[in-house]
Amino acid sequence: LEDIKYLGFEADEIIMASDRLDLYYEYALQLINLNGAYTCTCPSSEFSELKNSGNSCPHRGKPIEQTLEEFQHMVVGNLSAGKMVLRIRTDLSHPNPAIRDWVAFRMVDTPHPREVAQDNRCWPLLDFQSAIDDHLLEITHIIRGIDLQDSAKRQQYLYDYFNWEYPEVVHWGRINIDDHPVPLSTSSMANSIESGSFTGWSDLQLPTLRNLEKRGIQGDSITSSMVDLGTSTSNITLSISAIYSKNRSNIDEVADRLFFIKNPSEKQIFGKDLPEVVEIPIHPNHPDRGSRKLAITPSIFIDISDIPMSEEVLYLKGIGSVRYTRDSFEFIGGDFSSAKAQSSPIVHWLPSTHEQLCLKTPQGDFNGIVESTICNYDSGDLIQFERVGFAKLEVVSGVQNAYFSHP
Repeated sequence: LEDIKYLGFEADEIIMASDRLDLYYEYALQLINLNGAYTCTCPSSEFSELKNSGNSCPHRGKPIEQTLEEFQHMVVGNLSAGKMVLRIRTDLSHPNPAIRDWVAFRMVDTPHPREVAQDNRCWPLLDFQSAIDDHLLEITHIIRGIDLQDSAKRQQYLYDYFNWEYPEVVHWGRINIDDHPVPLSTSSMANSIESGSFTGWSDLQLPTLRNLEKRGIQGDSITSSMVDLGTSTSNITLSISAIYSKNRSNIDEVADRLFFIKNPSEKQIFGKDLPEVVEIPIHPNHPDRGSRKLAITPSIFIDISDIPMSEEVLYLKGIGSVRYTRDSFEFIGGDFSSAKAQSSPIVHWLPSTHEQLCLKTPQGDFNGIVESTICNYDSGDLIQFERVGFAKLEVVSGVQNAYFSHP
């Protein structure tokens, strides 16, 4: 439900299948009386051989009264797992063996996680449960993954027995995310989490909604990207760059700007007319938000990757042009337009007074430094670290962290 809300939707009603077992039992009894289901004690391997060869199970022809009695034993919980199932009577000549006399109910020994249902042992499988719910809840359209295309064929037998009209079904091909090392497979990811390869569903390396939300990706950026793809039974590749592009448009106006340096290197700065304090807009498009003041201390910090060649000129944002000489920066003045005309590199920096911040990314953590004004922000605030990218702030016990969103 949290994921649904994150994507921008609200549930009209919350229905728990585990609260509706008596309802499913009732329809199972109706189905048995219609001779549409029978109880079976065949071992699964033995039944598979019969099914695959198109032969009937020896229990298929038992009287309805016997099936009713045995199903009641299942409901009461007198049987252990694997001892008996309730099968839907279909067409044994169906070209797809997966459709032939499929299982509707089985026995489960493991108690249900919800306390209200922990005493129940006879449980419907998804194709039975969802078919009954779809009809009773008046579902008109079903959107399913292509891997569940057999479900409609199985459920059609139930609808025919009850003389119901089956909903319209739209199948969606498998969704892959490009430029992502981890496949979009819930079972595979669950196994990796269980083994300790990942910390949980919000692990920054996983292609999950909880990861994206943690990093400040807006739910609308995802849903609009999916809508743009449309529906297709072919496998679909969702471009992560498309999500980032939409998210950039969504948050650019709200994200204040700050300087953050991932790999800081300290350098001296000197020069005639070097200002003592500079003011830099909090947001270039919103002068009403004011500016942040940075004191120019005798030593400043830049990123190691920005250290220029000897005697090279670069532009320090908010300060002006400087020449790199004798492992120091000499202020030589000049406005931004002249630096741009000379194609000087534009570099961000920080004074000696700053804060520590850990930028968490899918590729690893960067323990860097950030402007002291970071203390004015709260957990959940979206920031654009200039020349680095967007990030979502997290403050825990005074410790500053940020989750990298995208460039």
